[in-house]
Amino acid sequence: MKAGDVADLLLLGALWGGSFLFMRMAAPEFGALPLAAMRVVGAAMLLLPLLALRKGSGVLRQHWRAIAIVGLTNSALPFMLFAYAALSIEAGVSATLNATAPLFGAVVAALWLREPIGAWRGCGLMIGLLGVAILVWDRIGLKAGATPFAAAVAIGLCLGAAAFYGFAANFVKKRLTGVAPLAVAAGSQLSASALLTLPALWTWPPANPSPSGWAAALALSFLCTGVAYVLYFRLIANIGATKAITVTFAVPAFAVLWGLLFLGERLSAVMLAGCVVILVGTGMAIGALRAPALHRRAI
Repeated sequence: MKAGDVADLLLLGALWGGSFLFMRMAAPEFGALPLAAMRVVGAAMLLLPLLALRKGSGVLRQHWRAIAIVGLTNSALPFMLFAYAALSIEAGVSATLNATAPLFGAVVAALWLREPIGAWRGCGLMIGLLGVAILVWDRIGLKAGATPFAAAVAIGLCLGAAAFYGFAANFVKKRLTGVAPLAVAAGSQLSASALLTLPALWTWPPANPSPSGWAAALALSFLCTGVAYVLYFRLIANIGATKAITVTFAVPAFAVLWGLLFLGERLSAVMLAGCVVILVGTGMAIGALRAPALHRRAI
């Protein structure tokens, strides 16, 4: 990769890692539904003009049904689930659970697209699940005042969000291959906005959020969603999807770093071990970590 591509990859990891920090800051003040709605509305406001400048609006009309499903499963539902989880668990743990999305993607591909998993990738799936169990055993970084039950629900929400991401990636591959990535990104944020706006208005908090809450919500929307999508699809164009998806490994590291620096979150040895195990398992499952050369042929 060129130096510019490496810089884009690291910046994208920092932005997506920061999204968990901003959710932790804004979710208690806005609530999960309003925060998820603000995130997609702001991203749509940024991406739709870019799409119009590239004369890609006609693509939305042609593929609106499939793009709407992507908006539901790749934005509206996971953003809402992660926002709920942010009320109970720490940013670094949420980001690490988000890194299991490729694991779910591999399972969906095997069941739906009949893509073989193989022994090596299957071991990666099991190792990833072991990492999740380690995090649960360590009570997954409880936020102050949260109960173990709330934490257990939060981890289920994070895994549910990751499962939606895994489904959406395979749906895009099956139904939207060849469609301009910016059109899919902008259209999915528009459809997610349509789905979430009314429920968000219905559940809007009675007290006006603080300036810091607004700042976190706007950063989450414009930087961690809108700008991040532009970077991500630029990386796909420059280095390919396989290399671009390696940003998954950088996101938890940045999320943990931002949590330590700005929220005073703890990092226990057990939590760190769980994060490492999840990342190793994910790397094996998506092929980023290859089988040893001596055994690769047999596997």
